[in-house]
Amino acid sequence: MVSVWGMNYLFVSLGLGYSSPFWLALLRSGLGTAATAVLLTPLRQWGRLDGRGRRDAMLLGLPNTTAFFVLWFLAARSVFPGVAAVLIYTFPLWVALLSAPVLGHRLSGRHWLSVAVGFLGVALISEVGAAVSSAVSPLAVLELLGASISWALGTVLFQRRFVREEMLEANAFQLLGGTLGILAVTLLIAPTPIPAASPILLGIALWLGVLGTALAYAVWYHLLGRTRAATLSGYLFLVPVVALVASAILLGERLSTVQVVGVALVLGSIYGIGGAAVTDVDRAAAVPAPPE
Repeated sequence: MVSVWGMNYLFVSLGLGYSSPFWLALLRSGLGTAATAVLLTPLRQWGRLDGRGRRDAMLLGLPNTTAFFVLWFLAARSVFPGVAAVLIYTFPLWVALLSAPVLGHRLSGRHWLSVAVGFLGVALISEVGAAVSSAVSPLAVLELLGASISWALGTVLFQRRFVREEMLEANAFQLLGGTLGILAVTLLIAPTPIPAASPILLGIALWLGVLGTALAYAVWYHLLGRTRAATLSGYLFLVPVVALVASAILLGERLSTVQVVGVALVLGSIYGIGGAAVTDVDRAAAVPAPPE
């Protein structure tokens, strides 16, 4: 699961060579929705939500899928996959911060320290204003952080609204709502040419939609029902590690010394959030919501 999510960042970067960010996001979410529907049928996960539950899940697809995918894919045009993954994975920090006002949870000192360290790491990774080739553009940083915040907000609201037994079906409907949102953005707000069909683009879309969305989410929820959330959340820091290593090997991504320090701080902060007290993490930082 972690390996698939980490590799998603490379496939997004490669896919943008064949499609606009909007159509690539639509392909991923659309295929993910279809594959999820197929997957849930033999698992007998349908019928757990009433009409209001399906409506709420579709609305939560707007921050969880529409804004998350569109902002991430827009930024991915100018940012290496490894850096994109690290900035997106400030997500547990935002979840921890949002859980206090939304879920009424009190954060521990370890949470606050992890959040502070994580944001220092983001500043070092961005190198905004630095006169070096490795500096990340301020717009791309804002887009990636916006994607992360949107995903975190949708996650916290998702957790507040649905119980564990409803989450697989709710995930299918939030993907559907998110897909409709991306379609509206693509056709009405940011119309772009339909990408030319090619075997490479199809393979990338199948990876992102079937493996990177439908299957990976199903594995996440399966594990979440059988393993303490705090334990699972500790593995989230490995996703940007996979992306960084794969991008360095396959795409030649290289970081400056300052950025390496920033990456280490962010990864440490993610791990710190995941290892915080169980009473805080299970709801404030370990998130049973759609991941990568």
